[in-house]
Amino acid sequence: MSAAARARKTALVIGRTVVVLVAVTTLAFSGYFWTALRLVKQNTNTTQILEVLEDIPNSPPVEDGAIDILLVGSDSRTDAQGRPLPADVLRRLRTETTDTVNTDTIIVMRIPRNGGKASAISIPRDTYVPIAGFREDKINSAYGAVKYLTAERLQAEGVQDQQERERKSDEAGRKALVQAVQDLTGMRIDHYAEINLYGFYLLTEVIGGVKVCLKAGTSDPNSGANFRAGEQTISGGDALSFVRQRNMPGGDLGRIARQQVFMSQAMKQLLSAGTFTDAGRMNGLLDAISKSVVVDQKLDLATLATQAQGLASGNVEFATIPVTNIDARNERGQSVVTVDRDAVKAWVAQQIGETPKPAPSSTTPTTPARFGPDKLLSLDGAHAVAAQQDVPCVD
Repeated sequence: MSAAARARKTALVIGRTVVVLVAVTTLAFSGYFWTALRLVKQNTNTTQILEVLEDIPNSPPVEDGAIDILLVGSDSRTDAQGRPLPADVLRRLRTETTDTVNTDTIIVMRIPRNGGKASAISIPRDTYVPIAGFREDKINSAYGAVKYLTAERLQAEGVQDQQERERKSDEAGRKALVQAVQDLTGMRIDHYAEINLYGFYLLTEVIGGVKVCLKAGTSDPNSGANFRAGEQTISGGDALSFVRQRNMPGGDLGRIARQQVFMSQAMKQLLSAGTFTDAGRMNGLLDAISKSVVVDQKLDLATLATQAQGLASGNVEFATIPVTNIDARNERGQSVVTVDRDAVKAWVAQQIGETPKPAPSSTTPTTPARFGPDKLLSLDGAHAVAAQQDVPCVD
C-alpha cells in the first residue's frame, strides 16, 4: 500500500472515530439532560390553575396559533408547599419587614406552534388595571390581594388547616392574575409557571452567581442594592436587590430591562455551568425547585427547557407593553403606571402577528430586543461601548 493510500486510510479512520466520539458525547449529554429533566419534573410542584381558568368570562380563544406561558416571579413569604419561610431565610431575602405578596415579574412567553421565534412580553408591575374580585389597582397586587381575601373567607368558613388555606387562596390569587393579564393583553394563557424569591435566591447560588454589567454605580436602601459600575458577578440577596431596585432611570420600565437581561444571562449560565452533570449542583437545583417552583399540571417541561435554551442563546425577543405614563398617581396617592388598554391589545396583536386596530399615538412604544452573548444592549436598545464584556450593560 502506498504512503498516500495509507494516509487516506488513516484520515478516514480518524474521521470515523471523531464522528463516533461526537455521537457518543451527544447521546451521553442527552442522557444526562433527560435524566435531569425527569428529576426536575419529580421535584416540581403543580397547580390546578388551568381547571379554574376555564370559567373566566370573556377569555380569548384557546386556539390562537401559539402556546402562551405566563411566567411569574412572586415575593411570597411561604415556600411552594405553603409553609412559612423561617425568619433567617426572610432576612437573607431582605424581606423580613414586609408581609404582602406581590408578583414583581410578569412575563408572557409566546411559543408559535409553527416553530417560529419565541417572544417574551413583559408587563410593568405597577400597571393600573381592573382586578376581578378586588378593585382597580396595580397588576402586581392581583395575586396577593385576592389571595388575602380568599384566605380570610376560608378561615371564616372554618378551614383550620393553614397549608390548605394557603393552597386554595394561592389558586384564587393566580386565577385573578391570569384574568388580569388576559383582559389587558387579549392573549389566552395556556400554561403557568411561578418561582418565588427563595427559589430565585437558591438558583443564583447553585450556578455560582450571575454576571451583570452596570453603566454606572447605583444604590437603593429600600431594596439593599449597592453596586459598582462595570461587570460583576452577583448571587443570593444581592441578585434579588439587583432585579428589585426601584430608584432607577425609567422606573418600572428600567427595572424590566434589568430583569430581561438578568433572566437571559442566568439561563445562559445555568445551561453552561455543568449543572446537569455535577451531582452537587444538580441536588442544589432540585432543592431550589422543590421549595420554590410551581407549574400547571399540563406544562411540558421539555418545551420549557427548549425555550430556556433559546433564551440563553438570545433567540427570544423581549418587549414591554406600551404605557401612557410611568409616574401617574391613583386616587389613593399611589404611584402607578397607566396604559391605554385598547392600545395595548392592538400592540400585542401586532407583536404576535394578528391584524391590529390603530393604536393611539399617545402611548410609549417599545422595541423588541434580543439579548444574547453576541450582542450588547443599553437600556434604550443602542449598542453599549464596553470592552471585553459578554453581558449587556444596563442603567
